[in-house]
Amino acid sequence: MTELKNLEQEMSRFRTRLVAAAAFVLFAFSLLTVRLVYLQVYRHDELSTQAENNRIAVVPIVPNRGLVVDRNGVVLANNYSAYTLEIMPSKVTDLDATIDQINQVIEVQPRDRKRFKRLMEESKSFESLPIRTKLTDEEVARFTAQRFRFTGVDIKARLFRNYPYGELASHLIGYIGRINAAEKEVLDESDDEANYRGTEYIGKLGVEQSYEAELHGQTGFEEVETSAGGRAVRRLKSNASTPGNTVVMSIDIKLQAMVEELFGDRRGALVAIDPRSGEVLAFVSKPNFDPNLFVDGIDAENWKILNDSPDKPLLNRALRGAYPPGSTYKPFMALAALSLGKRTPQQAISDPGYYWFGNHKFRDDKEGGHGMVDMYRSIVQSCDTYYYMLANDLGVDAMHDFMAPLGFGQLTGIDIHGELKGVLPSTEWKRKAYKRKELQKWYAGETISLGIGQGYNTFTMLQLAQATATVAAGGQRFKPHVVRAIENVETRVQRPLQGVTLPPVQLNPEHVAVIHAALYGVTTEGTSRASFINAPYKSGGKTGTAQVVQIKANEKYDASKVDERHRDHALYMAFAPLESPQIAVAMVVENAGFGAGAAAPIARRMFDYVLQGQYPSVEDVAATQSGASTAPIGTPRVASEVPLPGAPAGLLPPQGAVVPAAASQPASAPIQRVALNAPAGAQR
Repeated sequence: MTELKNLEQEMSRFRTRLVAAAAFVLFAFSLLTVRLVYLQVYRHDELSTQAENNRIAVVPIVPNRGLVVDRNGVVLANNYSAYTLEIMPSKVTDLDATIDQINQVIEVQPRDRKRFKRLMEESKSFESLPIRTKLTDEEVARFTAQRFRFTGVDIKARLFRNYPYGELASHLIGYIGRINAAEKEVLDESDDEANYRGTEYIGKLGVEQSYEAELHGQTGFEEVETSAGGRAVRRLKSNASTPGNTVVMSIDIKLQAMVEELFGDRRGALVAIDPRSGEVLAFVSKPNFDPNLFVDGIDAENWKILNDSPDKPLLNRALRGAYPPGSTYKPFMALAALSLGKRTPQQAISDPGYYWFGNHKFRDDKEGGHGMVDMYRSIVQSCDTYYYMLANDLGVDAMHDFMAPLGFGQLTGIDIHGELKGVLPSTEWKRKAYKRKELQKWYAGETISLGIGQGYNTFTMLQLAQATATVAAGGQRFKPHVVRAIENVETRVQRPLQGVTLPPVQLNPEHVAVIHAALYGVTTEGTSRASFINAPYKSGGKTGTAQVVQIKANEKYDASKVDERHRDHALYMAFAPLESPQIAVAMVVENAGFGAGAAAPIARRMFDYVLQGQYPSVEDVAATQSGASTAPIGTPRVASEVPLPGAPAGLLPPQGAVVPAAASQPASAPIQRVALNAPAGAQR
């Protein structure tokens, strides 16, 4: 009986457990059913999209960068496609070992390793980074045969930026380079973030930087189906990219090349402007550099050469070089005297060769003085004493207020970044410039040297050229600009970028005529007479010599006893033709001495080119480079028949590089040109 009772109790417990287990299983299946319903019904669309996305990759199609051309359609920046060997660090276990193995197949130089490490620091680990660029056909074949050995390493076709003429106009054209972390952060926060997906390079300097939005183009995309391993299986959909627009510059590259050739190995800067529109015709900074060095990331050796050079080739002297204007300032001082009623053209002084102020003797360059000097002679003969006295009569603040509207010490607003403001002194400027109170006071003696363009005066050649253009045009002003039009890559229609007209400087035409006459006198009987002998046109100009280091009051300057880099700068400002100016120019040749000997001859040859279509003879170029020329010698060449230096080789991709079928660069033609539709009202 007891056994039967125990059996029933066991069976009861078993049934209870069975019911509990069945209930648990039923509950579990209920949860699974609810979950399946939730996933299949309520989250169907979301999960379906995610699943689709797991097998579909959206790949950006980076657009071809737009061309940069000069006013005549000569191509100054273009693209070509070449093969690169690239590593995806996220898929490589031991980078150093992998690179060593690659080196057994394709040579990897130490500079390639250094560049790769630098790119690693600047980039995300999953990005594909080049270890070798511009592979030859033999290198492509060798690696392709060994491709199976290298996981995460592949050959890709990439577009490379090319600057056909190398150093020519490099400071103006600029260059592109790989986007760094700071630039990427700015792009990620901008409205253009989507348009820069997949883009690795961006404009870093000059027009390449300032007109990045026009040159970059519109990024496209393609949807590709990928395998579980991430390899593309087939293309599903694509939206082609739109190449960047063509940027048409206002410069004449042959004029630019001629001026750079005339400078030779000398340091300096030159800016030439059309007074009728503000277009920049030439923009020279010497020495310059090869922008092609920066496209792939400049190697340490070349960077050290450029960065450590005492000649500072990376400094854009035309935009950021601030120089005392020297005697080129005198015509503007004379115009200020007329406008403010401090002098009449006939009013004369007796120049003994010096000017005493307080206990300091301000010497004139001509020992014994110039005798009786009126305004005309003060400019033609460059009489310092006249302007010492005038500066004292005007005062620093009156000079500042007159010169500022002409552009001195002001940003011109030119359409390239990095412009330096320079210094146009005033009492207020000095109070702000110095922290120590005893240095904030303006002393009367400091005013005197301002009259001859010395003292605190420091301006860029861009500012001096703009001021010259303004006086040449009788007060009419334009914002200087280096790009004259944007050509749409699809429609080939140009959008002219008309010069921004600035409020004119109110100048009395009679006063302007006095200054023009004196500046013409400089070229016929004054300090630049020798350079303009037999010129078939009239021009106005003023030479200048600016001190680099101050000499003692009773000490005479002797260039032979001064270190070469401490010698005086040679300057010249000019415009032509006199009656209806088409070109205004300002230049400095550093440490070259007198403006009449080093600078004025370059201006003469520029005017011959623009107004007569003439290019100097070979012997004349050599003489000008050495500072030994005045008027042109030899038989001038026809400008249109002179080839641009270095064009044929520069137009092609680097020797040995394999160029895929998509390459955009023709393999012939000494000068590549793009047919341009000239903007309405354009003047050459």
